[in-house]
Amino acid sequence: MATSTSKVQCVTCAKDKGTVQCHGCSQSFCFKHLTDHRQQLNQQFDEIEMTRDLFRQTLTEYSNNLQKHLLIKEIDRWEQDSINLIRKTAEEARQHMHKHTTEHLSKMEKKLNDLTKQLKEGREDDDFVEIDLQQWNQQLTQMNEELMKPTNIKVKQSSTPLIRMINVEIFDKDLSSYNNIDLLFVEMTNISANTKWMQNGVTVAGGHGKGNGLNQLNNPISMCIDENQTIYVADYNNHRIVEWKKGATIGRIVADGNGQGDRNDQLHRPISVVVDEKTDSLIISDYDNRRIMRWSRQNGTSGQVIISGVRSYGIAMDSEGYLYVSDCEKSEVRRWKVGDKSGEVVAGGNGGGNQFDQLNGPYGVFVDKNHSVYVVDTGNHRVMKWVKGAREGIVVAGGQGQGNSLSQLNCPYGVVVDQLGSVYVADQCNHRIMRWCVDSREGNVIVGGNGGGQGTNQLHWPLSLLFDEENNLYVVDRSNHRIQKFNIDVK
Repeated sequence: MATSTSKVQCVTCAKDKGTVQCHGCSQSFCFKHLTDHRQQLNQQFDEIEMTRDLFRQTLTEYSNNLQKHLLIKEIDRWEQDSINLIRKTAEEARQHMHKHTTEHLSKMEKKLNDLTKQLKEGREDDDFVEIDLQQWNQQLTQMNEELMKPTNIKVKQSSTPLIRMINVEIFDKDLSSYNNIDLLFVEMTNISANTKWMQNGVTVAGGHGKGNGLNQLNNPISMCIDENQTIYVADYNNHRIVEWKKGATIGRIVADGNGQGDRNDQLHRPISVVVDEKTDSLIISDYDNRRIMRWSRQNGTSGQVIISGVRSYGIAMDSEGYLYVSDCEKSEVRRWKVGDKSGEVVAGGNGGGNQFDQLNGPYGVFVDKNHSVYVVDTGNHRVMKWVKGAREGIVVAGGQGQGNSLSQLNCPYGVVVDQLGSVYVADQCNHRIMRWCVDSREGNVIVGGNGGGQGTNQLHWPLSLLFDEENNLYVVDRSNHRIQKFNIDVK
């Protein structure tokens, strides 16, 4: 520990004495204070051993009872919350059933009373024939069937999940990879290849003509939706982002509202918006200002520029918080981490063209759980998939030239991909939403496709699409200045 030197000042008593230097702290101590220093070190050593013993005790407790682990308790809370939600939903269903069953029984009682009155009059007047008896008997049979199996009350189980799936992510530093373990959830979260949607949509935002009122939109371009089914709309020509809560008849301006401009409290033709749940903010592509902004959802009065010099039609965010930004001028998609200066090209980047390593006017972007990037290659009338790290993309929808057959697209815009890998595309100029299953050469129309128009079964220049947690489909119906919701068909 120590070596002797000539007389040097002791660090403790500040006197020139015969000292010893401690190799650990490189300080000199006289013989008297060296003993004190040594005792302090021994005391610290004893404290470390005591802490070690306490940790060993805790480790043993965890080993003997894994349920004490804090993350296990978090899973337990998820389980209890899920059970509570199921019980609450079941109780609501029971109450709904009780209410309508009571009304149904009341109607049956009235029918029985009417029949009883007819029978009484027939008996008293002795005025009935065979056909009367047949009719009364038929009424009783129908009433009995309706009582036992009413046609106006049904109990249906949705094919969509009731609760959120829980997922455990384990990062192994040695393998530099993630291991994902899917735990118990109520039902499959995948949309099956046979899933259908109601063909008549309902308007959930806008729909009152083109305008700047709070119940209006003016050429909306894209939208996003949060866990509460609150919709955020990029209201392009009104230079604002509008929030529409579930069931609301008017919206609320949550970004800009200060008129067209390039100040940080203004937007100029916002074209894309996503929700960042972790920071409780909106990420906005401010198209004509050539920038990406972050805007707080908590009454934010201005935004923060996080990426400059990019004219982007589409932005997406992965589970790690990385942004994927399509650049229509450079025909590429870049992956950005907050604070990056230039980002990383993950699709295209080889000039505009129709080769597999090129894009021509990339619009919508989607990123799956494997960090594969799906890009709507609008100028080439196709959707491309770029596996993480790939130099080239593969065509997953369209790619057979511009057209309206089931193997073609016409200026597609937005894209979403489900857990099965099926690709959903807003086929803009064909006024339809299409689904392309994995490895399929043709897609199928799931909504729209009835010509451009204002009908509930029509779309007019659909641009963006997404699904909520119940797998209902939402579509930005641009030229109708509305957002349409197509409920999942549970039949």
